[in-house]
Parts: sequence; C-alpha cells; structure tokens
Amino acid sequence: MSDVTKELIYEVLKGIPDRLSKIVDSQRDICEELNGVRLHIHAMQGETNSIFSRTSAIENRLTKIERRLDIIGEPAE
Repeated sequence: MSDVTKELIYEVLKGIPDRLSKIVDSQRDICEELNGVRLHIHAMQGETNSIFSRTSAIENRLTKIERRLDIIGEPAE
C-alpha cells in the first residue's frame, strides 16, 4: 500500500514543473497585455491633455473677441 502511495505522490510531483511552466507563460502573457494597456492609457492621457490645451486656447481667443466687441461686461463674482 505504501508503494502505491509513493508512486502516486511521485507522479503528482513529476507534473509540477509542467504546471509551473504553464503558469509562468501565462504570467508573461498577462504582463505583456498589461504593458499594452499602460501604453494605451498613456496615449489617451496625452490626447486628453491636448484637448484641454486646445479648449483653453479657444476660450482665451473667445474672451479676447468678446472684449474687442464689448460683448461682455464686468466679470461676475
């Protein structure tokens, strides 16, 4: 009976390196995907900053135009 138990344990232990290798490969794939997501988020953040910059420039130009045309009065408090 103890021989059967030892053989079963040995068979289970033999499979551990293969399973561990699969886990390492999966983890590597996840890391690559995560890096892709990081790059995408970084690009979106740059685009958002660009949009804010453009909006600010448009607001400044609009304010100047309104002042020239005397459309706006005193700033509200």
